[in-house]
Amino acid sequence: MTETQRGRVRVEPSAKRVRAYLGGHLAADTVHPTLVWEGPHYPTYYLPVADLRVKLEPNGRTRPSPSRGEGTEFDVVADGTTAGGAAVRHLDSPIPELRDLVKLDFHAMDEWFEEDEPIYVHPRDPYTRVDILASSRHIRVELDGETLADSHTPRILFETGLPARYYLPLTDIRMDLLRPSATRTSCPYKGHAEYWNVQLGETSYPDLVWIYRTPLPESQKIAGLASFYNEKVDIWVDGEMMPRPKTPFS
Repeated sequence: MTETQRGRVRVEPSAKRVRAYLGGHLAADTVHPTLVWEGPHYPTYYLPVADLRVKLEPNGRTRPSPSRGEGTEFDVVADGTTAGGAAVRHLDSPIPELRDLVKLDFHAMDEWFEEDEPIYVHPRDPYTRVDILASSRHIRVELDGETLADSHTPRILFETGLPARYYLPLTDIRMDLLRPSATRTSCPYKGHAEYWNVQLGETSYPDLVWIYRTPLPESQKIAGLASFYNEKVDIWVDGEMMPRPKTPFS
């Protein structure tokens, strides 16, 4: 943890090879990335300027930061492809480790790789752990008095900072009550999720159920299983109703 007079920022070197692509061209390739927690929830990558393969063109804009110092914004140019404002440098940062580094906007790049594996949404936090355990606990999911699922063969996913998630076989779920949703989300630890709405009579409950059909290798145990938001339904575990947790998904 690095402390300044205006705040705290966690800065840690990483041993991973990190690459980013823009417009089909290699934008950065480094074996000396730095993880920086700009906020409390997940890190971002700062990369050595010497390991860029693209041009940085100043655009005259700056970004103030109470902890990292004023950031100078750049457009990123890769052989005809320009990502406006997609790079920031803190040239006079009170945190010395940041002065020779550049942050490329994660979502402005086409692809990111850690070693030879793609990553999504944001860099994976080395302090976040995901455990998926097979269980014989009895899981029953209910909403407004209607049973939505009943299973004795859940996979329980434990993720740092989040409530346990119960992933259930589709054959144990009232699929007649589910309606496909257009919502799609991505997770850096699990992959890409599809959603269903729950339809009870005339009432539709949006995006209560999701599934990872082809999860990332580390999360293969939940492939083809579906989970419900604990925050929005009633879940009974071995006959005991669990309290609805308070999270950003509530």
